[in-house]
Amino acid sequence: MFQGENAITIDDKGRLAVPTVYRDPIASDCANQLVITYSPFDAGCLYIYPRSVWESVRDQVNKLPRTKASSRNLQLKLVGAAHFVELDGNGRISIPPSHRNNAALEKRAVLVGMGDKFELWSEHAHQAQVRQVLTDADLTEELLDLQL
Repeated sequence: MFQGENAITIDDKGRLAVPTVYRDPIASDCANQLVITYSPFDAGCLYIYPRSVWESVRDQVNKLPRTKASSRNLQLKLVGAAHFVELDGNGRISIPPSHRNNAALEKRAVLVGMGDKFELWSEHAHQAQVRQVLTDADLTEELLDLQL
């Protein structure tokens, strides 16, 4: 459903305009309801899920044993930090201040479509991530069997 990189601006009130190409699918597939939470893998990134996709992820994470530290940490980072948002009449969503601060999001950011969700990166963190991916030898080996 979502793919591609989009340079975006976060305004002074913490709002970002969802690119127009995604607005109709978001409206029809999840009634304009999205969920914002932390990435469990990258400090400079937030995940933005359509609500229906989020509910499946949430249920999987909540089934993990709460007595294991790694499971508990994942539950806290994903489920505990989840914040519901809706697109407003101008196609914008508000990113909570705590999420913006913890992901070091400023005015310039990058919204990356990852199929079933978006990743929202600070511009600086996204550039660093792309440089890392492009120079990662292990990733190259994994791709040898793919027909790209």
